[in-house]
Amino acid sequence: MTKLKIAWGITGSFCTINAALSSLQRVVEAGCSVLPVVSFNVSTISNRFTTPDTLIDRLTHLCGVPPITTIEGAEPIGPKGLVDLMIVAPTTGNTLAKIAAAITDTPVTMAVKAHLRNGRPVLLSVATNDGLGAS
Repeated sequence: MTKLKIAWGITGSFCTINAALSSLQRVVEAGCSVLPVVSFNVSTISNRFTTPDTLIDRLTHLCGVPPITTIEGAEPIGPKGLVDLMIVAPTTGNTLAKIAAAITDTPVTMAVKAHLRNGRPVLLSVATNDGLGAS
């Protein structure tokens, strides 16, 4: 059996990132290879839950590779067929709206677009509040 390769996108629903990382850890422990991808906000905004450096270090430790933090870094996911599945957890309402409108202005939205180009599956775990209705 081949090991499942997953790209895991993380967007700025900061209060739900720790729960998402618990799920990511279980996926890694199950033997999957995970390529993390973070939005610009996740890689630059300190918040009451974590700092960008702490989160990047945690992702690197969990996945064994540093996260993709640029649009240019995310684009090869599709053309090179790097992963079998793209998960975005947490997915903000803003990111969900951008994906629906084919806007690719963050590393996560580019990763999703690039992966979908190959007709491969994307799983979105929506974690938002009033932002979902507004988006």
